[in-house]
Amino acid sequence: MRRTAAALAAVLTSAGLAAGVPAAAAAEPSACGTPADHRIADVQGSGDASPVAGTTVRVEGVVTADFQRSDQLKGFFVQDPAPDRDPRTSDGIFVYSTQEVAAGDRVLVTGKAVEYNGLTELSPVSAVDVCGTGGRIAPARVRLPLRDGATLERYEGMLLRFDQRLTATETYTLGRYGEVTVSAGGRLFQPTDGHGSTQERNDALRLLVDDASNVQNPDTIPYTDPHVLRLGDSAHGLTGVLNYGFGKYRLEPTRTARFARTNPRPVRPRHVGGDVRVASFNTLNWFTTLNRRGADTPEEQERQLAKLTAALKGLDADVVGLMEVENNGDTAVKALVDRLNQASAREKRGGAGTYAWVRHPYPGTDEIHVALIYRPAKVTPSGAARSSEEPIFDRPPLVQTFRPVRGSMPFTMIVNHFKSKGCDGAQGPDKDQGDGQGCYNARRVAQAKAISAIAAGAQNPLVVGDLNAYASEDPVDVLRGAGLVGQTERFVRPGERYSYVFEGQAGELDHVLAGRSLSRRVTGATIWHINSDEPVFLDYNTEFNPPRFYKADAFRSSDHDPVLLGLRLR
Repeated sequence: MRRTAAALAAVLTSAGLAAGVPAAAAAEPSACGTPADHRIADVQGSGDASPVAGTTVRVEGVVTADFQRSDQLKGFFVQDPAPDRDPRTSDGIFVYSTQEVAAGDRVLVTGKAVEYNGLTELSPVSAVDVCGTGGRIAPARVRLPLRDGATLERYEGMLLRFDQRLTATETYTLGRYGEVTVSAGGRLFQPTDGHGSTQERNDALRLLVDDASNVQNPDTIPYTDPHVLRLGDSAHGLTGVLNYGFGKYRLEPTRTARFARTNPRPVRPRHVGGDVRVASFNTLNWFTTLNRRGADTPEEQERQLAKLTAALKGLDADVVGLMEVENNGDTAVKALVDRLNQASAREKRGGAGTYAWVRHPYPGTDEIHVALIYRPAKVTPSGAARSSEEPIFDRPPLVQTFRPVRGSMPFTMIVNHFKSKGCDGAQGPDKDQGDGQGCYNARRVAQAKAISAIAAGAQNPLVVGDLNAYASEDPVDVLRGAGLVGQTERFVRPGERYSYVFEGQAGELDHVLAGRSLSRRVTGATIWHINSDEPVFLDYNTEFNPPRFYKADAFRSSDHDPVLLGLRLR
């Protein structure tokens, strides 16, 4: 029940709660009749933790955000309408209570000040009394990055407005937890990708935007109407209260955040020219065996196959190096080629034999291997496929020379999937060296040296694949140092040179490098951004993914973007 100010004063007096009020607090005018015994800023303090943690306090303020539903935070935020003059102290606080309030209410709250997983809050709460309505708190105007080394701690619990364009840079947990990470100055890039960024700078530019809920897999996923949010889309004037949880500051919007479609979907890859088109594509575990690394059910497998087929059709390449194909002989790659040929027949663009595959002579023992498919009408294998039995390779490369059906210049595809950055089992020089390149960099360097030697003995080499190394990392430098020329650097604008996003930072893991003679025959290159910018709930999986979002199209067919280039071989 809501109480009037007069009734509230009587209740507080009879309960003895008005006694012992500090002079500073008592001097503040109170709309609630009885003054608070602490200012909110006093409870927050100037450090990371409350100086009065464990103490029962009484604070007064205006409700700025109400998130009391059972599927929300089960509480509300209160802010002092007459803030102190210390910029180090926050004037807002979270109240863990479902006693009825509404935004704009003037309230007097009695509760214990605690630190809950890094958030200063009042819990448990013994009294919440509404003693006025219609209060208004102007949001503090904030810009990222904060100046002079300040942190968001000073704004914890406060109503904020960001008067700048903020760009979506990570949606990995959007479907699972209703979260999106935004950043100032555009999307964030990996510090080792050659864009001039540093980790410290990236961290200062980013902000997590939440949905004021701790519910997993919410029924309503934010930012999916009228379009599903893509990385690169942007919003201006984001407004909400600053919360803290799960190790991160997070903005809980009090006004609907609206993202402009500043990064529209590319329906087709950019034109690359040439008379032979070559692509590289990590398929994200295309498995015909269920319950391994790919699909778990026949339905998921069909959904995955439909998306991969749509992506490969959209690339319309004559030769494609594939990564993360199940290492089960020809079974998995044949299934993909068969579906591609069926699709070609339906569209009257060919049929059986439109695509074929190269048998890998030494695929290794890993669960996945690299594969190679091609159009016999455009290119013909020249000589037998080769590989390498050097123990440095976890997934041996696939090497095949092709001759164009119409043209005279041969070229050699060298398809790769280098060791990942994961640290399981890393020893000695393969441990993370703290240079931003992750674990197993030494092994990737050794793999790059071995590939350089293969390329040196090949006719017009074209090194493609997921190198698990960003553009300014050692393995890519080794390949460039061997005389191979990166083609995306030549033809793709810096802001679009990425094929993968990890922890909100974009980077180029998928590369196409050509020998110098062949490089002069490259007519164009592009990275088709159909995957890395899309949220994961659009993929083929059925668990946790709302059915209404699935489409048998190319978008989120994998987690890596394919790379495409044109060759003039006539």
